[in-house]
Amino acid sequence: MTPFARLRAALRPETAALLVLAAAAATLAGAWTFQALGFQPCELCLIERYPYYASLPLAAAAFLLARHAPPLFSRAALGLMAVFFLAGAALATYHAGVELKFWPGPAGCTGNFVAATSVEAFRAQLEHVHVVRCDTPALRIFGVSLAGWNVPISLAIALAAFLGATAPKKSLSIFPKS
Repeated sequence: MTPFARLRAALRPETAALLVLAAAAATLAGAWTFQALGFQPCELCLIERYPYYASLPLAAAAFLLARHAPPLFSRAALGLMAVFFLAGAALATYHAGVELKFWPGPAGCTGNFVAATSVEAFRAQLEHVHVVRCDTPALRIFGVSLAGWNVPISLAIALAAFLGATAPKKSLSIFPKS
């Protein structure tokens, strides 16, 4: 049996749901902590949080469904979360590429600056516009931006959700059925 098959056989849907729930909560807590410390997220950073927000109640529901409902329901919820996090990994890859100047980002947070035509127009811009740029990382950890770190985190969570959704029926459970 390959290591992947062994992992797939060991990861029950309820265990996968708890892993997704814990990983999503920890990742969001980290993002909020950095934000509280003054590292403001850009537009893409905020969008990259959507799979995490969506997965919190969905993972809790998947856990309860795995314990008290037919397996199809928890497996469907886990499969949906796997898709969410694959999409999140794709968006994080795009964002990291924008930060590395591999391709242009959205005009709303990486577009060209429009110079004011007068002092009054410049003052108005200063008072009303505060754009956190998507192409400039607010923070790098070990040389990798938070968008860059989001890629492997999202892929790992997607893998856990996928393994839970496709676990064989005879897998061992760490939770006894009540």
